[in-house]
Amino acid sequence: MDENRSHRQKMLTFAGVLLAMFLGSLDQTIVSTALPRIVEDLHGLERFTWVATAYLVASTALVPIYGKLADMYSRRKIEVTAVIIFLIGSMLCGLAGEFGPLPLLGDGMNQLVVFRAIQGFGGAGLFAMAFIIIADLFPPAERGRYQGFTGAVFGTSSVLGPFLGGFLTDHGSNLIPGVAGWRLVFYVNLPLGLLALWFILTQMPALRPRSQPKPFDYLSAALLMAGLVPLVMALQLNRAVYGWTDPVTLGLLAVAVVSLAGFVFRSLRHENPILDFQLFQNPVFRTANGALFLLGGAFLGIIIFQPLFMVNVLGVSATKAGVSLIPLSMGVVMGSLLAGQMVSRYGHYKRWMLAGLVVLLGGLSLLATMPANVSYYQVLGYLLLCGIGLGPTMPLYTLAIQNAIEPRLLGQATSASQFFRQIGGAITASVLGAVLTLTLAQNLPAAGAPLLVPVRQLVTSEGPALPVGAASGAASPVMRAAFSKAISRVYFVNIFLVVGGLLLTLFVPELPLRKTNAEPGATAE
Repeated sequence: MDENRSHRQKMLTFAGVLLAMFLGSLDQTIVSTALPRIVEDLHGLERFTWVATAYLVASTALVPIYGKLADMYSRRKIEVTAVIIFLIGSMLCGLAGEFGPLPLLGDGMNQLVVFRAIQGFGGAGLFAMAFIIIADLFPPAERGRYQGFTGAVFGTSSVLGPFLGGFLTDHGSNLIPGVAGWRLVFYVNLPLGLLALWFILTQMPALRPRSQPKPFDYLSAALLMAGLVPLVMALQLNRAVYGWTDPVTLGLLAVAVVSLAGFVFRSLRHENPILDFQLFQNPVFRTANGALFLLGGAFLGIIIFQPLFMVNVLGVSATKAGVSLIPLSMGVVMGSLLAGQMVSRYGHYKRWMLAGLVVLLGGLSLLATMPANVSYYQVLGYLLLCGIGLGPTMPLYTLAIQNAIEPRLLGQATSASQFFRQIGGAITASVLGAVLTLTLAQNLPAAGAPLLVPVRQLVTSEGPALPVGAASGAASPVMRAAFSKAISRVYFVNIFLVVGGLLLTLFVPELPLRKTNAEPGATAE
């Protein structure tokens, strides 16, 4: 990377990359509020969770592969390819069912599931490449302030997504007559994506690898996909239908274990592995990714289960429950930007990681102990505190990893940090869902209050399906007490996750931030 490149060119490239990342992040949440209308139009109620799961599976499984490709080929080409795949997937999603059943694909709902997977193939690159390209544009000593914006983008999109999805679904047909509003949820990506593509094509340098690439290991890629796809699918199955001991669940997990074992075996012996396992010998890489695995789950635990508390305990509307997440996202934006600026100005990223986790523990402790009659605005304050604590986790762990490894492995190491955060969230969400289910089962039947909605349907991969349980504002005292106890227990589990992340963070070595990208392997100026 030419470090003398003009600041204007770097900033325009940075803007394009952030816009592309924003689209990928937005699509994790924007579809959730459109799902009821999609199901109504495409007649696919029994398959509605797969609209979210298809995107999650594809966007998780492809992240390590994008990281490896970024270490082998021009990063501009990889980013452009990811954006184009994402836009094609978005367009196809908007067209799902427009032409009736299609050969091989079937009806409109099946089409949408397949097209969401295509969207996810591109979305994986939008996430992974953002941190890799930012690392190329700015040396570690400056990088914190710019990577802080990635947390701001993620926090903003997590709130904007459901509202934009609801607005377009309800009013989009008035904007473009003859087009169902939910289709605009996907079409809205096209103009924004083309703008991002223009920035990248006109301003972004090629960012070629530092050495001649070796042949890509297609067998490792196939084994990785064969392992991750069934793993994430097994975690996302409806537990009311497919329990943990169900043959389908066990079969998927068995395929995942065998395939991932084959991937590790192959990677340890191949000259050009997709993930160089020698990275795990690096104590920063090892401990920081362990912390990210746990903290990714803690973040998702708040996003998913807090609206359930709002609806089923406080009795607020689904809209007001969605609004309650705004302070959380505002906190993430504030914490991410502040931590990034402070690290770039003063260095010492580890103290900001630890400070954020202490704040997060305080916020989670308040959430875990709040009574069923807690006020709505008190909860907003607790969520703001959690967001401020979560903010530094977005940029700083990745920064620490990037600073500690050789630049030739930058793509692999960076994508690994994104992967461990995502897979940690997927696994933890499944565990927390089981905690919620078990606690509700222990309380509701004994009290003679039936659960009106199967617990697995309370949560989708993209967030809570609201309203749930009893109608908004009409939950019985028994229902309120049961949900209050269940979600408190979920938050206590979350506290243990954060404590684990904090303990691992204590063992993250703090290396001086490099002031240049020029010296391979350097750890200090």
